[in-house]
Amino acid sequence: MSNQPTIRVLAAIITRDDRWLLCRRPPHKRHGDRWEFPGGKLEPGEDLAEAARREMHEELGVIVTDVGDVLYRKHDEGSPFIIEFTTVQITGEPQPLEHTALSWVTPHQAARLELAPADQAFVEYHARAPRA
Repeated sequence: MSNQPTIRVLAAIITRDDRWLLCRRPPHKRHGDRWEFPGGKLEPGEDLAEAARREMHEELGVIVTDVGDVLYRKHDEGSPFIIEFTTVQITGEPQPLEHTALSWVTPHQAARLELAPADQAFVEYHARAPRA
């Protein structure tokens, strides 16, 4: 186990018409060209809602109207990141301000994309989770 402190990362689960918003990572970044849920690292003293508002504005140019519960947590292997997959509601039309592409996909379609590892783990978790 590393002595490196963990860094919390928000992954926003934004849903529209039973589809998730996924973003393609820039090629020069970790897990480049893979698809992911939008989000980013929490800054010191920031909670998930504050991070969601900041990151969704920076990455997508949208306004966050609600931040829900953490649905899933996953350590990103080989990094200090703990990714917290959290429901987020937005207003506005997302734009790829920091990604190379955006796509609204069903959970089934998401499972067939080349996803960043933690995002893949969330999609697999979601597929196994019992439905209410």
